[in-house]
This record gives sequence, C-alpha cells and structure tokens, in this order.
Amino acid sequence: MSNPIALVLGANGRFGAAAVAAFAAAGWSVLAQARRVPADLPHGARHLAVALDDTETLVAAAAGACVVVHAVNPVYTDWARLLLPLARQGLDAAERLGALFMLPGNVYGYGEDMPSVLREDTPVRPTNEKGRLRVDLEAEIAGRARAGRLRAVVIRAGDFYGGGQGSWLDLAVVKSLRAGKLVYPGPLDVPHAWAYLPDLARAFVAVAERSRPGNAPAFETLHFAGHTMTGTELLDTVQAAAADLGIVPPVAAKRGWRHGAMPWGFIRVMGVVMPMMRAIAEMSYLWRVPHALDGTSLTERIGLLPQTLPRQAMCQALVKLGFGASTAPSEQATP
Repeated sequence: MSNPIALVLGANGRFGAAAVAAFAAAGWSVLAQARRVPADLPHGARHLAVALDDTETLVAAAAGACVVVHAVNPVYTDWARLLLPLARQGLDAAERLGALFMLPGNVYGYGEDMPSVLREDTPVRPTNEKGRLRVDLEAEIAGRARAGRLRAVVIRAGDFYGGGQGSWLDLAVVKSLRAGKLVYPGPLDVPHAWAYLPDLARAFVAVAERSRPGNAPAFETLHFAGHTMTGTELLDTVQAAAADLGIVPPVAAKRGWRHGAMPWGFIRVMGVVMPMMRAIAEMSYLWRVPHALDGTSLTERIGLLPQTLPRQAMCQALVKLGFGASTAPSEQATP
C-alpha cells in the first residue's frame, strides 16, 4: 500500500513547517503548499507551488490526500480581512478532496474572563475582534461538518514556540539575549500556556492517524496541554537552556541576567497611529490572565505521546533562532 498523503497549506509558516516534518517523519507523503519552496524539505515531502485560491488546480495536484492541515495564518493586522476567506479556501479544498480538515486553534475565543483551566466544553466568550473571528471560524467548520460536507478537527494550543522566528519568544523574551537581558510580557507569577511546535505537530499526526471515517466524530475540538509556565519558570528555563548552549550574560552584566517588562502603556499609545501596535495591545490580557489547557481528551483520543521537556524544548528553540548549534543537547521526551 502507498503511504497516506497529507496536504499542508502554508508550509513556509512555523507550524506549517513543523507539520510537514512531523507527517514526513511518520511515513506520510507530504504535499507542502507554499508560494516559495520551503527550506529543508524532509524526505517524503515535496513542494506544491499552487495558489490557495486556485481550488481546481490545488485539488488536482493534491489528488489522494486524506488530510488537509490548514497552517495559513495572516498577519495580525489582516485578520479581519483575510482570516475567514483564507480558511474557507482551505475548507473548500478539503471538501473537494474528501479529506480530514485539521486546524491549529488558540485560546482567543475564551476572552478576558476565561477560567484558569480551559477544557473543550468551556464556554467561549470572546472579548475582542480576534476572539470573535476565531469563534466564527470554528463555528463555520462545525457547520460544514454537521452538514456532512467534511470531517474536521481543531486542536487548540497555547502560544507557539520553537521552529524559528515570529513568536513572542524571539520578538520579546530573548530579543536581547546576547546582551544579557530577557523581557517578559506580563506578571512573573501568572501561569501562561505554551506549545512547543514539534510536539504539537506530532499530536496532529497522531490524531490524523486515528481519525479514519467511522471511528471519529465529524467534528471535534481537542486541547493540547503543552507547557504551562509562570513568567518566572519560563525565564528560568530560558536561562538554563542558554547555559546549555554556552550563552552567558556579558562580563559587563555583573549581576547576571537582567529582566525587563513590556512597555504596554507606550504600545497602547503607539497603537493610536500604528495598527500592528494596536493589534498587539488588544491581546495583552493573555499575559495577565492565568490559563492552562486541559489535555485529558486528547490523551484519551490518542494515548500518551512523548513530550519534550521544557529545558530541552527551549534549547532547540534557541538553536532554531540562531543562538547555538552542535553544542545543544539532544531532545529528550517524557511519556
């Protein structure tokens, strides 16, 4: 029998690249859809240079795919204009292929009043536009599934890290790592949900392999627990991982690592004239409100998967950001 085929839309994004790697490592044939050729395509994956909005050509090129991973995510300032239209293009492709549609979700839909532990049945009460858009997207996916048009699963997770640039880790926390300074966006004692991308991508593979027609709901949401850490725990993990890579504060920093905070007041003021600053400030509550994802249902669905320990995950994340290479310890995982 030939290997099952997975179509990954947006293969040049951080999650898209992680999904390509995870499905290929599990023996799938992977079609990596992206405008430009992804770097370091693994064995078993090939580039699919077809525009997402060209449904006819995309479906023909991806014939036989039984899973569509929608890893397309517009920049923050384009969410209102592009989030739903892009997702509908991915949904249309999955429908035409008769494939399982898989989406990485987030916690935005729970809003500022979310409880400290988030389960799949926790009521969604979005308090801003981005939360409402995510709720609308999941509702549309569920509606198509209920109508028998496709099968779909949304796996919600915390803030991504690992896999390169574009996350809070590199844009804020370790931006000044070589200068001996770490910046945390919120109070240091508040738990915050994080998702190490290689682990999350492996969970997607496991769900896909157990979601054959007839043995899974037409639509389901699952939560990926990931790593829940307070600000203090995260910074301690960064410092330990940096030490593993031989990175220490410069000699001038006599007191060791310096810690800073995000200038939220300044960001809000700049948001009056800068849309990106306004979009970032809108989500600042995520750093003030404690939250963790309960992964019980996912574990019941796929069993216990190995999970990379936070220190090793952070070490690999820093390597991907160019902070080290061969001196990094190998990934270790716990069952």
